[in-house]
Amino acid sequence: MAWDFSTEPEFAAELDWARSFLSEEIYPLEVLDLDHAAFRRLAAPLQERVKERGLWAAHLDPELGGQGFGQLKLGLLHEVLGRSELAPFVFGCQAPDSGNAELIALAGTEEQKRRWLDPLLDGRILSAFAMTEQGTGSDPRQFTTRAERDGDEWVITGRKWMVGNASRGDLHIVLAVTEPDADAHHRMSMLLVPGDAPGIRVRDLGLMNDPGGENPVWAHGEVVYDGVRIPAENLLGGRGEAFTLAQRRLGPGRIHHCMRWIGVCRRAFDMLAERAVSVAVHGGPLADKQTVQNWVADSAAAIEAARLLTLHTAWRIDQVGAPAARTEIAMIKYHGAQVLHDVLDRAVQIHGSLGFTTDMPLEQMYRWARAARIYDGPDEVHRVSVARRLLRDYRPTAVPTEHVPTRRAAALARFAEVLEHPLESVS
Repeated sequence: MAWDFSTEPEFAAELDWARSFLSEEIYPLEVLDLDHAAFRRLAAPLQERVKERGLWAAHLDPELGGQGFGQLKLGLLHEVLGRSELAPFVFGCQAPDSGNAELIALAGTEEQKRRWLDPLLDGRILSAFAMTEQGTGSDPRQFTTRAERDGDEWVITGRKWMVGNASRGDLHIVLAVTEPDADAHHRMSMLLVPGDAPGIRVRDLGLMNDPGGENPVWAHGEVVYDGVRIPAENLLGGRGEAFTLAQRRLGPGRIHHCMRWIGVCRRAFDMLAERAVSVAVHGGPLADKQTVQNWVADSAAAIEAARLLTLHTAWRIDQVGAPAARTEIAMIKYHGAQVLHDVLDRAVQIHGSLGFTTDMPLEQMYRWARAARIYDGPDEVHRVSVARRLLRDYRPTAVPTEHVPTRRAAALARFAEVLEHPLESVS
């Protein structure tokens, strides 16, 4: 299949509008000391403008209130939105709400969609995705949170870790063991839990990029579900389907993350390049120093390589679906995370002590970028999965396929007659 990343003029114009919108309306919000409530008040009119422009919830199909862009167009939009951590919220495609909306759209009943999906798409409520547990790494087979059926209710007991929107979510989507005797991939189910249900206790967590837990957009917490009771009809999808549903949610979601990382890289690169041409040391501008030139050149090449790899993965998902693009999805995750770190590190370095202070956004961007190598599965796990899939196409051999003496013997045998009678063959 031929692949084409060209952007039609109409969509290119929308991307240009989004860039200007970020610069004029969203960047100014970054430097205000906003709490979550204040940010949502200021974001509300901006969200209406995005809806009027037809760019709201672009990750969803039109019948669900989205734009049906597909992963390639969505990736190009996310590249723009990634330049500010506030932008996805304004455009209605922030994590974990975007993935949760896709889950409910995929597996929810009509009543579940009415109660939870509609207000989630409209931006009236927030949601949390309670999957990971402390000490289990990326191995869901070790999860211990359980949900047991008791008449017409599910009773949930357990502890979840690093739950996005834990204290702010009106809805928690909880992965819990409901089929303890099933095989590893069919033990868990997904359950829709109101955020104010009795028995839920949340401890907000400070993060490396937000020690005080004061970020206007993101919040993470440890959640205890202590005998939380929900109606039986709050099961999302079928019993034992959580693993399959989670894979369908997390795969395309990594495209969104990786394209946003490209946006972060581009903003950091702009700061790096501006500093290079603005500051002089040791008799000349930084831009004339070979080390700085290497930083500029290496960063530009790395960003473009990560961008093309990500766009190709997005295109693959559009063409053959996320399950068939698992290798590419895993590859962009660990490759993109490393590029993100390296570009930000160079941008901090060229600013010297200024880059280390909060007078520049780089230090916060740098600290938040460190999490990219952990969330959505640690890079080490993705590398293992990529290597395993790639190696399936190879078979062991006693003699290397490219062994020159062996190849020479085969070639001599094949062309022996021609080589013995060179003149006859020419005539």
